[in-house]
Amino acid sequence: MNRTLATLVVAGLTLANIWAQDKPLPLPDKYEQPLGTCFEELRYPYPTAFLNLFVEGQDLRMCFMDVQPTKNPNGRTVVLLHGKNFWGAYWADTAKFLTDRGFRVIIPDQIGFGKSSKANIHYSFDFLAENTAGLLDLLQVKKATIIGHSMGGMLAIRFARLYPGRTEALVLEDPIGLEDYALSVPPAPLEQLYQQELNMSLDEFRRYVQSYFVTYPKDKAEVFVEPRMRVSLSGDYPRWAMCAALTTLMIYQEPVYYELAEIKVPTLLIVGQEDHTALGKDRAPIDLRRNLGNIPELAKKAAETIPGARLIELPNVGHVPHLEAPDAFFQAVEDFLRR
Repeated sequence: MNRTLATLVVAGLTLANIWAQDKPLPLPDKYEQPLGTCFEELRYPYPTAFLNLFVEGQDLRMCFMDVQPTKNPNGRTVVLLHGKNFWGAYWADTAKFLTDRGFRVIIPDQIGFGKSSKANIHYSFDFLAENTAGLLDLLQVKKATIIGHSMGGMLAIRFARLYPGRTEALVLEDPIGLEDYALSVPPAPLEQLYQQELNMSLDEFRRYVQSYFVTYPKDKAEVFVEPRMRVSLSGDYPRWAMCAALTTLMIYQEPVYYELAEIKVPTLLIVGQEDHTALGKDRAPIDLRRNLGNIPELAKKAAETIPGARLIELPNVGHVPHLEAPDAFFQAVEDFLRR
């Protein structure tokens, strides 16, 4: 893989936060305005730039935000890694909290997500971790705290294992992959996963996104539904759907559960106690399905397995604490980073 580390393309110079709403958003029966598969029209909360990559004969671009501390820089950097059905912009409030306290914050959209290229390639957590390390090279960051949510937690685990010298500390927010899904969920061929993505209805995806939350307002959750459904109106949607299927396959085929004992850096787990997220739960036999995605119990076992790990349990919170319980999440992160 070749990287053009000297090339930056700056775009989207707006600080608008798409989550700031003065009044509830209506939930429409359908969306009619297409959105490009790289979220071209979607405003991000901070300026975006790109890392150029050459992968499997293709020129790709990895989008990121590099947010400098607003006051009293402390010389430390935090990298925020997004989940499967999210993108870097949902870290807006987390980034503000951290930059207000002197941290530099780097927020990538991994290849296949958000404003980054939607590539039909072989996806792996090694590949995503290598790209993240390459981004740190570009930005001349030698060491950083890695915070990963959901699928980003899986990537954070792999990054910490592959690059322990570059990982100051690790924060896992409701990570998936704390169990081996292949032990309960039958495999699905790529074509089946592709067709599921291609034919996802608004109601199906809306219910899925809303299931992430306990008390988070439905109109706010809709900001994760709208882009996905508008992308389905794009002429390039089949490429997007194939990319989504390939990354689903990556999660299924690459459990990081077996790597937990190998983590050698200070680690904090922050877990909503009402989180029951699991890949492919609907394909699992009924007798196995009920035991899938018990994130609170899985997190306890993970905390016992990762040397010296700490666990923060958040009651009445679902899959995305940094949105549903931001004050508790921020306090836990700040206390951990001070140690």
